[in-house]
Order: sequence, then structure tokens, then C-alpha cells
Amino acid sequence: MKLCTFTADGVTRTGIVVDDTVVETGVLGSMIDLIRDWDRLKPELETRAASGGGVPLASVRLEAPVQRPGKIFAIGLNYADHIAESGLGTPERQVWFTKAQTSVNAPYDPILIARGTMTPDYEAELVAVIGQGGKHIVAADASAAIFGYCVGNDVTERMWQHAVPQWSLGKSFDTHAPMGPWIVTADELGDPHDLGIRCYVNGEERQSSNTGHLVYNVWQQVEHLSVGMTLEPGDCLFTGTPGGIGAAMNPRQFLKPGDVVRTEIDRLGAIEGIMVAED
Repeated sequence: MKLCTFTADGVTRTGIVVDDTVVETGVLGSMIDLIRDWDRLKPELETRAASGGGVPLASVRLEAPVQRPGKIFAIGLNYADHIAESGLGTPERQVWFTKAQTSVNAPYDPILIARGTMTPDYEAELVAVIGQGGKHIVAADASAAIFGYCVGNDVTERMWQHAVPQWSLGKSFDTHAPMGPWIVTADELGDPHDLGIRCYVNGEERQSSNTGHLVYNVWQQVEHLSVGMTLEPGDCLFTGTPGGIGAAMNPRQFLKPGDVVRTEIDRLGAIEGIMVAED
């Protein structure tokens, strides 16, 4: 099932994407509320999806599927080609940082270049959305803890990222976590470790890889994070980016106003945003 958050007639709701239409779920509350009550709601939502009667997808505004995740974590240096282009060794332990809730952005909204900054960059990523979650989840059981997956772009302000050892500030600028266009539920997608992932800037392919090349796979990521914290419904995990970032090009090519960044993942869809200078 494909589940989205959308706005129509000034009201934001959750919906089911069926072909080129959106069917309202009828669930009161946000996507997190739906995820939390998924086991009970799923049969009813399957019936709604089969009955049709939706509105055209093109007539609504798609929002980030989870608008205010309780936690957003992202892993760094998790594809071999990205590690190589960064000039670093393969990390012995997983390297994690946070992104602020306020960095969340709708899948097709403009992406802001903050006033006074000059080094924004793109990072195409598979995003895992936590379902029932839990703590001390072993890798063998991790698939059951995930609700679904969507496309993400871990937009990064490189100057701020590398000014200090801790990356979170440079990763957390407003609008720098576009996600969507919807969540494909885990039961529909199956194993997430064989999906083509690509990023284009103004139509030029910059990144092209496969999620099968993750150094630490999604299950290992869930196991690692859940040792120290309880993963909760709607938490979002950015699972790493492949090689091809602008900072590693020669010469470096950072994003500028007017650039259009498109991120695609097989079977999940695509998100796209234009870079806009902050007023």
C-alpha cells in the first residue's frame, strides 16, 4: 500500500495512493497516528483502496509523509564508493547524526539555500520509517519493526558540516530533509536491499547505485540504534548515500539557486525540488 499525507481545500489528511488517485483514509490525526494503529486499521484501509472513489493525485498537494517525526537519524559513510570519494576509511562502527524536525520538507517543495551560505549539496537516500519499533531489536527481527520506506534527500550545507566534528548542524537547515512522495509499506515492498537509487541535478545524473551496496544494511542499522533508544512509530532513518556528491567532483559543484534536484528510488517513486535563495 502507498500512504501519503496531502492537503486539499486547506485541510491536511492521510491518504492511500491508488494509481493516479488519492483515497482518504478517514483516520483522524496524522501519519504517526495511523502507523501507531496500523494493525487494526489495515483491513479497513485495504477495503477503502479497493473501492476507489479517490480524487486525482494531481489535484492535491503532497506533504512529507511524516511531517513531524519524533526522531530523524541519518547514517554517514555507508556506501563504499561514497567512502572512497570522501577520502576516508570504512568506519568500524556506524556513524550517525541527527536532522532537526524543522528540516523536513514536502517532496516537491523548494529547498532553501540559507542566507550567507554557499555550499549546499545533495545526498540521495532510502528512508526507513519505523512502525511499532521498540528497543534492543536484533537484526534478525528488524524487518518487523519497520512500517515502510520512502525517498529522501539528505541535503547538506558542507561548510557548516565540516566546520566542527559533529555534523548535525550542517545537516539540519530548514527544508533540508525532503521526503516522499509517499510511504510504500514494508509488506508491499519486501526486502529493501535491491533498489536502484539515483540523483539528478538539472537532468544530469550525479548518483546511481543500488541499496544492495549499503555497508551496514537497514536491519543492522535498526539493531544498532535500538540498543540505546526506543524507536517509535514514525521515526525516520536516512540510510546512507552513494558516491557522486557535488563536494567530491573536480571541480566541486555545489547547488545554486535555480538548480532542480531529483531523487529516485525504484518502486518508491521520486521527489524533486528547486533550489531557492532564502530571502
